[in-house]
Amino acid sequence: MTITSLDHALDNPVWSCLTTRHAHLAQGGDLARRYPADISSIAAVRDVSPANVAALESLVPVGDAVALGGAQVPSLPANWETLHEARMLQMIRSDRSPLPEDAGPIAALAAADVDEMLALVELTRPGPFRSRTVTLGTYVGIRDEGRLVAMAGERMWIGDHREVSAVCTHPDAQGRGYARSLMANVVNRMLRAGQTPFLHVESGNATAIAVYRRLGFIDRAEFALRYAQRAG
Repeated sequence: MTITSLDHALDNPVWSCLTTRHAHLAQGGDLARRYPADISSIAAVRDVSPANVAALESLVPVGDAVALGGAQVPSLPANWETLHEARMLQMIRSDRSPLPEDAGPIAALAAADVDEMLALVELTRPGPFRSRTVTLGTYVGIRDEGRLVAMAGERMWIGDHREVSAVCTHPDAQGRGYARSLMANVVNRMLRAGQTPFLHVESGNATAIAVYRRLGFIDRAEFALRYAQRAG
């Protein structure tokens, strides 16, 4: 396959986003960038050279942690502790056909819903989500008797590619099709805007990957994922 600039951008997705669409949010400079800690823990380096790793370290206070993912994830110095390490599958949906939205009343989520969103994320662990992550895009949810039981939304934005993120369902509400319906809502909104949906999922999450494939997502690449805390 011929490597294009888009391929390079998607291979280092966090860096690509923080140097373009989300550059106004980025902390850092030409070597390393991160989101503000209350927006997201994800960060990136331009490449894995020691100078870039040093630049990343300058952005992370002792005791804070960041998530790094992409085609090249740098080795970190001994004063860092790896809290979680895995493989991450990047999936993309080039199919332009809309998806059916047929399970449960869907409502927009906003700052007033953040406490419930954080509680749902803590229970289900779909990936990094902080108190201001909701500002990165449109988030939607489904409630059962007033309680938020499922949600999904948008996070990174690379060119015309928009990331589906924070897809999760409370264990008490699984099996009702809520995740599929919420993803359809998010994907269809992206399609109407002329965007191409993509997402990231841990490679070991076979159940979620099967759902995403049924919704038309195909595998694009597999990356390293490291969540590490600066210990000193």
